[in-house]
Amino acid sequence: MNTPLEAVEAAALKLRADARAELIQRRIEPVVPSPPLHPAGAAEIERRIAELDAGLIAAIPADQAMAELRAIDDAREPKA
Repeated sequence: MNTPLEAVEAAALKLRADARAELIQRRIEPVVPSPPLHPAGAAEIERRIAELDAGLIAAIPADQAMAELRAIDDAREPKA
């Protein structure tokens, strides 16, 4: 017999990985709230937003940023 929880889980597993990750984030946040930012981290975020708003820097798409970070990480990892 399919319980409501099993039905929701089955539906969630049909989602793309990024949609599943978003669903997890949305569901866990009310249960386990994010810790407050360190003041230095909050200041860094504010500084970067101000630079974006002033046009001093340009945003790049998340997929491009992640690809660049993966390339940096791949270059640092010792190849087995």
